[in-house]
Order: sequence, then C-alpha cells, then structure tokens
Amino acid sequence: MREDNLDLQKISKFGKKVGGILNGAAAALMISIGHKVELFDTMALIGPSSITKIAETAKLDERYVREWISAMTTAEIVEYDANRDLYTLPVEHAAMLTRSAGPRNQSLYMQYIPLLAKVEDQIVDHFRNGGGVPYSEYTTFHQIMAEASAARFDALLVKTVLPLVPGIIEKLESGIVVADIGCGSGHAINVMGNAFPASSFVGIDFSEEAINVAREEADKMGLSNVDFRQQDAADLDITEEFDFITTFDAVHDQAKPREMVSGIFKSLKPNGYWLCADLCASSHLGENLDHPIGTFGYTVSCMHCMSVSLAYGGEGLGAMWGAQQAREIFTTAGFTVDEVARVDGDAGNNYYVCRKPV
Repeated sequence: MREDNLDLQKISKFGKKVGGILNGAAAALMISIGHKVELFDTMALIGPSSITKIAETAKLDERYVREWISAMTTAEIVEYDANRDLYTLPVEHAAMLTRSAGPRNQSLYMQYIPLLAKVEDQIVDHFRNGGGVPYSEYTTFHQIMAEASAARFDALLVKTVLPLVPGIIEKLESGIVVADIGCGSGHAINVMGNAFPASSFVGIDFSEEAINVAREEADKMGLSNVDFRQQDAADLDITEEFDFITTFDAVHDQAKPREMVSGIFKSLKPNGYWLCADLCASSHLGENLDHPIGTFGYTVSCMHCMSVSLAYGGEGLGAMWGAQQAREIFTTAGFTVDEVARVDGDAGNNYYVCRKPV
C-alpha cells in the first residue's frame, strides 16, 4: 500500500469511527455487568452519590465499582460532578437502563455481547469448515432471552400485542385453544394463561431445559389451563387442533423454518390466526443500511441464529431474513398475511397477522 495514494482525511475519519466502535463494544460489556449487579437500579434510586455510597448501597466491592463507574462516565452514561466528587445516572438514562424501564431497558440486550463472545473461537472454526454452533453451547441464552422478552410481554402482550388480531380478545375471554410454538421459557404463554382463564394454552419447544423453566413458572403462578410439550417445531404433526397460534422470534433460527410454518398452518383450525413476531428488517441488505440496530442484528445472526440453524443441518435463514422472505414463506405455506404491524414499545419486531383461509 502506497502512503501517497491515501486520503488522510478519510483515514482520520475512519480512525475515529473505529475508535468509537471499540469504545462502544467495551461500554456494552460494562453495561451488561452494571445490569447484572444492579448498579443502574441503585444509582437511579439514590441520586447523586459518592463511589463509596454507591458501592455500599449496592453491596458491591468498591474498587470494582470505581473502575466500572469510570468506564460509564467516559462513555457519557453516568455524569460526574468534579466539584463535589459525586456521580449521577440522569433520569433520561435510567429510563433506558433500569429494570423499571420495562421493555425500554436496553441493558438487557447488552448481555448478548458477552454471550456471543463465548463462542467466538467456534464461530471462527465454522467460517473455515462450515457447520454451526448448537444451542447447548450458548449456556445462558435462555436466561437472557427470557429476561428480555419478559419485560416486553409483561408490558405489552395482553393490552397491545394480542389486540392486533381481529376479535381475538373476545375469543380468548370466551375460551379457545391456543399454542405458542417455540415458546422458550414459556413466559408469554403463562402471561396469556393468567390473563384468560377460560382458554387453554399449550407451549411447545424442543429444549427440555426451557420447558422445565416454563413449567416451574406456571406452577408458581398456579395456572391449571397451561400445558407444555417438548417437541421439535418442525415436526408438529398436529391437525387443526388450535384456534390461535403465536410465535415470538422463533422462526428465523429454526433448522427447518418452512416445515415449521407448514406445521403451524396444518395445526391451525380454518379461519384461525397465527400471530408471528420477528425482527423488523428487509430481506435486502441495501434497504437495511440505515437500520438502527442493523450491525447488531447481523452479528447476532452470524454468531447465533444462523449458526444454530446450520448446526442442525438447517437452512440458516438468520435474524435479518426480512419481511419479504417472511411473506414468501408464509404465503407458500397457505397463509394470508392480513397485516404487518408495528407496536409502540417494541421497536425491534414486525408483527405478522396471518390467517388460515376457510
């Protein structure tokens, strides 16, 4: 590379961008830690405070808190009053980083960065040799996914998301049979079961670990109208059993997503609805260049969603499969896509309202 051919202004601009990426990646790790040890929640509660007070209130080691808060201050997440030697989490930042923020809590999603880092060496190997990383290698995936989705389901599912489906609230109140396929740790189906005691609910997932967590939560909630089945979503083999089906971010990482969707179609009664939530994106990269979390989406896809599918000999759709491909798969299975909706409070997902014709 000849130095005299280089645009020094471009180099300087790109150097600043790379530095920002490096700082952002480091901040993501620190935000994840801050969430796990509840430092954001503590700071939001006590207001402007010294490091000693913050550490004592949070019951954490002061030396670690000092280093963490230094990273958060240089990242402009925490504000520092040098005159009084006090640190503050602004209320506007707390509104996006604390547990009380509900589905707006962005610290939940920072946890995916250290999760993905654990499998980096395996991903590098699969770049060279093909294949993928199985679910079992993502040791905290269900826990992180459950926490992130629970915040969304608790705030939005019953009052905002379900009403997207025409007439479904009235039917749920009267009593119908509902399935959540790819239910993971089951929080969505348990929330619905609690809200609509006249209806019967079934959660289906191939992970024994996730199903056990789901059953435990249902027991704690005292739900008698919720059941769970450990089963591969691509091999449902059920005929017209359900009046209504939901899936939440569960199609794109399947080994056989088309078989899954066909199975959903077969298991749904005529004129029944399938409500599918999945990442909001285009199937065309050129239309995702301004996507607010495009880099994050493609990274999670490469290091988890796509790779997991490939690990089981699958299609490897990936998280950014996009609305165009989703419509194609859904309509090929026989569904009519009545609406693709967006929900206030869930900026990351499209909600596909799919109907099985009579």
